[in-house]
Amino acid sequence: MKTEIANPIYDVVFKYLMEDSEIAKLILSTIIDEKIESLEFSPQENTIIVESRSLTVYRMDFSAKIRLPDKSFKQVIIEIQKAKYSTDIIRFRRYLGEQYKKTTNIYYSKQDGKKKVNKRAIPILTVYFLGHKLDYVNIPVIKVKRQYTDGISGEILNCKEPFIESLTHDSYVIVIPELSSKKQNELEQMLAIFDQSLILSDEHILLINESDYPEKFKPIIRRLHMATASHEIRQQMEAEDEIIEELQTLERVIEEKNEALAENIKKLAEKDNALAEKDNALAEKDNALAEKDNALAEKDNVLAEQQKIIEKLKQELKHSF
Repeated sequence: MKTEIANPIYDVVFKYLMEDSEIAKLILSTIIDEKIESLEFSPQENTIIVESRSLTVYRMDFSAKIRLPDKSFKQVIIEIQKAKYSTDIIRFRRYLGEQYKKTTNIYYSKQDGKKKVNKRAIPILTVYFLGHKLDYVNIPVIKVKRQYTDGISGEILNCKEPFIESLTHDSYVIVIPELSSKKQNELEQMLAIFDQSLILSDEHILLINESDYPEKFKPIIRRLHMATASHEIRQQMEAEDEIIEELQTLERVIEEKNEALAENIKKLAEKDNALAEKDNALAEKDNALAEKDNALAEKDNVLAEQQKIIEKLKQELKHSF
């Protein structure tokens, strides 16, 4: 059965989708391939950060409790960043840096009576949804999983150290333009909701075949289908299109002005070089004239000396007669 869903590449749709905690848990569990026991937004003021100049990066933070194979749990911060352009790397780094700086991202590994002890930093996982292709890798999902390795023997260490976990993190990169109708596993089936090849004439809507999705992912489909009926969401998608178009126009104008400025600077440099060459030529001419004047002065001095000698000889001849 064909079903229309709102395009989740739009920030307003992605936000609407992930605001449903059960759906967010399902999506993130599928991506990180771990059982998320509970999931909640980080403090609201840190949930969404939008650049004052650009809306190309969208960010959401979650605090998640993950069930481990030994039935224990670990607490992690899951930072989701979604961007349309490859030029957003600096903003990715800045937002990630903010997570590491937060003094609230801590937990206590022990409790002595009523007193919590052994304060530690909560590990961070990053999930990036990219609206652009990468330079060297052409696959839809990349998992960057760390390994501990003995630097001397090369042996892989099967342990986790709080010190290392607090300072490094795993990453999951979803490259949206690489998604296709070929779905090899549940992760690709779920991520097909982002497949931009399913766009109808209206870029705000994707047309999917609901029977292609396992039953567990049907709540995602239903919520995105509900979003298509929201007049407010459609208006915000149109507003996002307009803002991005204005920003792209502004960036083109800035780029053209920068190119014109660079050309003017180049011309001024060429003019300065020409003037410098002219000044050098005049300086060389002045030096040549100075050398000529010095030569004439030396010649005059020699002639004067010769005249003195002649006068002296004349005087001596005169006295000898």
